Amino acid sequence: MIKLGALQDQDFMRDPTPTLAALREEGSFARSSIPLIGKVWLTTTQAAAIRILKDDKTFTVRRANGKVIGMQWWMPSFIRRLSVNMLSSDEPDHKRLRSMVDEAFRRREIVQLEERAELLAEGYAEQLVRLGDGADLIQNLARPLPLSVICELLGLPGEDQEKFMQWAAALTGVNSIFSVLVAMWRLGPLTRYIDDRIGKVREGDRAGLLGSLVELGEDGAELGDDELSAMVFLLLMAGHETTTHLISGSVLALLQHREQLEMLRDDWSLLDGAVEETLRFVSPVQSTKPRYVRSDTEIEGTVLKAGDIVMPLLVAANHDPAVFESPEVFDITRKPNRHVEFGTGIHFCLGHQLARVEAKAAIRALFTRFTDIRLAVPVDELSWHERFGIRSLKVLPLAGLHDAR
Repeated sequence: MIKLGALQDQDFMRDPTPTLAALREEGSFARSSIPLIGKVWLTTTQAAAIRILKDDKTFTVRRANGKVIGMQWWMPSFIRRLSVNMLSSDEPDHKRLRSMVDEAFRRREIVQLEERAELLAEGYAEQLVRLGDGADLIQNLARPLPLSVICELLGLPGEDQEKFMQWAAALTGVNSIFSVLVAMWRLGPLTRYIDDRIGKVREGDRAGLLGSLVELGEDGAELGDDELSAMVFLLLMAGHETTTHLISGSVLALLQHREQLEMLRDDWSLLDGAVEETLRFVSPVQSTKPRYVRSDTEIEGTVLKAGDIVMPLLVAANHDPAVFESPEVFDITRKPNRHVEFGTGIHFCLGHQLARVEAKAAIRALFTRFTDIRLAVPVDELSWHERFGIRSLKVLPLAGLHDAR
């Protein structure tokens, strides 16, 4: 059984390759134990991960009794309310909830946000000039950029972003039972804020997607109050948190691979490929939510019993040597690049197009404005959050932040 610490310590976050190789020696699945969840099977291959994610009849996100995996009796009621979302739902509830927001995340809608994301990225890059060398990319661009976009999409006041950043920080550091308790305590004000905003929308402020969701409920759509609150929470937090780590991971990967960066600067048509390779190579989301095994089944020689819990390990799928040639190599020209960073099946990431747009906007703004951009500290001094399932830097201080244009 692999210890959880091996999948969240500093060595793994800097370079998961050795640990993933050791996992694959155990087969397509490896055993581990996750706090609040218990013993789990972790997939080590892309084929196993895809099989589980696509078979939503055998592998479900809720137990047979309908309870969310990991939910405990002692957790406060607002945490249970927040779990009533599409990410924690099986069919038919998942389809019902997702259909209410699908339109806002379709390609034509996201294209309209692309110019806005680029303008915001330029603005945050300009702030970095004023802050000068040593400025933290995460605090000053990687987090506020996607947060600004999702707030505008939802119709939330821009002046509240500082609060959101503080609430998001409460989630980023979760890596133990104690930190879970602290995070739950800090999220209480966020749930009250969401309920307050929903109340204001019902009183007449119908801006953004939140206004549309309230109108759907008033027009007879099957959307309960708890489901509405959970929907807003999910879109707000998931809509910016993982993209924050995608942006910071992209910048770090390019700064560590200068030949790839110069290739990109010489030919910006490679930007799409650079983002796809970062999604694969960095894998900011390293695992999916756990799945409950409904009936006995066998996958690639491993027998999974009814009642077992499995977790597709996306970082292992994205570094599977059976799928990718030299997966440990960062190559922005990699084709094909069949990563599964956004998952697959019914829970395929709703915001995949928006995340790509925001990452491209950030990369272009930084590497066109700053020709001498570099790390302000040696790379081995960078520190990662030791949180299973998410690959996230604590800070990313940069130098060379003088305006070269």
